[in-house]
Amino acid sequence: MFVLGIDPGLTRCGFGLVEGSFGGLESFRAVRAGVVETDPKAEVEKRLSQILVELRSLLEETKPDAVVVERIFYQRNAKTAIPVAQASGVAVALAGAIDIPVRQFTAQQVKLAVTGYGAASKSQVQGMVARLCGLAEIPKPPDAADALALAITYFMTVRMEQRYPTVSSS
Repeated sequence: MFVLGIDPGLTRCGFGLVEGSFGGLESFRAVRAGVVETDPKAEVEKRLSQILVELRSLLEETKPDAVVVERIFYQRNAKTAIPVAQASGVAVALAGAIDIPVRQFTAQQVKLAVTGYGAASKSQVQGMVARLCGLAEIPKPPDAADALALAITYFMTVRMEQRYPTVSSS
């Protein structure tokens, strides 16, 4: 199964495609990772359009089984949150428009799934991404490593959901 993680951002939108399964020992393969970069001097609509075009091309080329987008959670800076939310909306809408299932996870959920500790540092998460994917180095730039972590979180979460299904009340 292939899962595409997207770390939304208006200047740098990270992406990471991971191959994995829901079996016993975790074995993940980072298939592709990188960023869509936009010109900070360009108008917002041009930047969002560029993200849309490049993500659409990526989705058509890689044909992931699921897309994971970081859930925006900002307590401090609304100025930063708005453009990130706009990029996130582009990614979620695009995947939905072409019928690819979408999940969203917060940074804390990613940290917990990848490292086992919800308050892990960014460098700890990126180190575990490299380890889980059998990479010699931490993927760069950080946005790409974060996107891979999102994809890994999907596998870890679905595995737990399958192992411990919620009991429905009848």
